Amino acid sequence: MEDLVIQHVNPEKSENLERHRTEDFGGSKSLVVRRGAAFRISVQLGGRPFNPKTDSLRVKVMLGRLYVTMPVTFAKKVSSSRWKAYIDPECLDPQRPSIFISSPASASVGCYRFQLCVAPRAGRQTRAFGRFTLLCNPWCPEDSVYIPFEDQREEYVQNDSGLLFMGTAMNLVSRPWSFDQYEPGVLETCLNLLQVSPQHQNNRRVDYLKRSSPVYISRVVSAMINCEDDRGVLQGNWSNDFKKGVNPSVWTGSGDILQQWAQSGHSPVKYGQCWVFAAVMCTVMRVLGVPCRVVTNFNSAHDTNGNLVIEEYYSEKGEKLSHSKDSIWNFHVWVECWMTRRDLGSGMDGWQVLDPTPQLRSGGVFCCGPSPVKAVKDRRIDLLYDVPFVYAEVNADVHKIIMSRGRVLSLSRDTENVGAFICTKAVGFPRLQNITGDYKSIKSPTSTLSSRSSTVSEVSTLSRGSSEGVLVFLTLDKAPVAGEPVRFTVTVKNKRRAAKSLKVHLNAQAKEYNNSPSDTFWETHGIVQLAAMEVKVLPQQILPAQYEDVVGDNLINLAVVLEDMATDERVLASEEFNIAAPQLSIQIADEDSVVQNKEQTALVTFTNTLSHMVGGVLTVAGAGLIQGKIHFRMLPLRPGGRVEQRITFTPSMAGTKMLQASMSLTKVSSTIRGFKMVFVHKA
Repeated sequence: MEDLVIQHVNPEKSENLERHRTEDFGGSKSLVVRRGAAFRISVQLGGRPFNPKTDSLRVKVMLGRLYVTMPVTFAKKVSSSRWKAYIDPECLDPQRPSIFISSPASASVGCYRFQLCVAPRAGRQTRAFGRFTLLCNPWCPEDSVYIPFEDQREEYVQNDSGLLFMGTAMNLVSRPWSFDQYEPGVLETCLNLLQVSPQHQNNRRVDYLKRSSPVYISRVVSAMINCEDDRGVLQGNWSNDFKKGVNPSVWTGSGDILQQWAQSGHSPVKYGQCWVFAAVMCTVMRVLGVPCRVVTNFNSAHDTNGNLVIEEYYSEKGEKLSHSKDSIWNFHVWVECWMTRRDLGSGMDGWQVLDPTPQLRSGGVFCCGPSPVKAVKDRRIDLLYDVPFVYAEVNADVHKIIMSRGRVLSLSRDTENVGAFICTKAVGFPRLQNITGDYKSIKSPTSTLSSRSSTVSEVSTLSRGSSEGVLVFLTLDKAPVAGEPVRFTVTVKNKRRAAKSLKVHLNAQAKEYNNSPSDTFWETHGIVQLAAMEVKVLPQQILPAQYEDVVGDNLINLAVVLEDMATDERVLASEEFNIAAPQLSIQIADEDSVVQNKEQTALVTFTNTLSHMVGGVLTVAGAGLIQGKIHFRMLPLRPGGRVEQRITFTPSMAGTKMLQASMSLTKVSSTIRGFKMVFVHKA
């Protein structure tokens, strides 16, 4: 009798990718599947037909040096807690049997090898080998990353593009970002990130075992996105000197960063700031199967001494001073990942804050989280991980102090400015979702808004200062737009039944989102006379020619100080704001009939609303739409001028994709952006 031998093993890639919702990873050399669900391999046998009564099959699954061996049974019932291999007896082909391999819902994430062994009762054993990549499974109710709504799984796991929100709470800027998780090499790089981590290098067996937990995985990834303690992906730079690398504002997606890190032999990519760190971490977590979203906290406190108070110092003329290590970032960006928290007991499941920006050592390493959002709202600062730090970011009080020659002239307290507005991209739509109420009891008028425009809010802000004798309001008339004057109003009220003479000092400074302002670029001073109980309104404006040289991607700190000439009493009101840049417009020809693998046309349009000529380099990209990037040099354009650029592209993937364009201006430190969501029909 002939020997029974294995001639070939077919991983049935197309079928398994569809069943495990990993079709978009089809370009990977390995079969990509999700834990807690079975996948099918078909075996071509030779020599003689397979006899289930006399022949046995075994499967050995290996992760590093860890392994499990299981017999192939004829029972279809699988377990969510252990590995199992079986043949469906109803469709047994003795010459080409199909074997189903089922992993537990808590199996470790990683690159597995498997060995199939056929052992006749008499004769020699034969073996065949294969590989598969195992990811978390948010579709599996037994998996600790299970999220129960399909539209959320599509948004937080499968969507390869999104919006990052920046600017200020009153004037939001939507920055398009390509997560690129399906681009060539990104899956392999994200898995390799786990292999490069110190946890894996120090003890591979323990690391592989712990990779069953998304809590553990997320802490490893949070540390590995920055390079402070390891061979991490990104090096931070907040110096405004980017000559040795890339200005963080230039990045448009995660793919370039991850591929550069992999190709350099794991040297850190230069440079990142908070939104870049967060967006790259979002890519890695989505690749690994953990639901993830990018979150922006406007007016984010960085409390260095843990007293939940941020001190801000001003001169008597309204100039903001660098006297404190504490700071308030106009915005700070982190991620949330969805998971159960069996380590914390009931009530802390759901969204967890993770922050890969290197600002806090947690367990001796620069990482942050996972901190349950529910714990932040309930002030459960006794819980793991890093809840007190995140709580301070959204809840610290602000003390504004006017100083002169080392002497405190006045002090005012603000309990509502920090964490003024917290948002993320809405599910299924290119707009924001207000999640402030998930983190804190809503107090401020700004944060009660349930929805906003995806770019510019029409809501003005109001900053108020008060003393015993005088009340002052600083109000922006509307959200400032590039090319238009910044118009604002100073309203002064005399609270006394006697006339007053006041000196009025107005001061504007440019600033980066996370730093103290630079030198004053605009100021004005005057005297106002107030009768008893009188209110005066003082309209003001800053012209485009006065701010265009200093703004770029910066913000503006605006302050007014009133000085009572009789009592020397002072009162301060201040506001920080951004100026909305011009937008690139993208139009798709026949946008309702875009089809996979068919050439399409798009038109990118730019109108120069600035007061001077601008030129630059236009870059167009889109994961699943364009291979790589397309670059065009744009000739200088006069103020009010308009230019159009036609491009062609051939979508390689079906579904909703993002086509994005950015233009780096040559004479000013600024980038103009635009994006268009494109639905691609299957061919």
